[in-house]
Amino acid sequence: MSTLSTEAFSDRWSQPSYEVRVRASTFLWGSAGLLQDFTFSQAVVLHVRNDVFGEPITLSTRVAAGTQTNLGTLLPGECVSVPLQGISGVVATCARESAVACLLRH
Repeated sequence: MSTLSTEAFSDRWSQPSYEVRVRASTFLWGSAGLLQDFTFSQAVVLHVRNDVFGEPITLSTRVAAGTQTNLGTLLPGECVSVPLQGISGVVATCARESAVACLLRH
């Protein structure tokens, strides 16, 4: 059984990071069910890194009205930072499957 130290546990709250397995279209942040776009008093940025052994992924932002804006493609091992201001989601699309690491920072 593995346990987290108090320091490691608190680090996860101050540095929220997670991994998402992308198959077809998957939200990296947000949801299609959100009815409003978000605005933050401090800039919030989603840092995205495609797995070095993964497949290419296409990134898009989504607004609550349903419109998606294609940001482009990340090849395996590539990274990008996406500002979350004025949107309701960030979507990754992959033809097969890829693991994507995400980190939220403000």
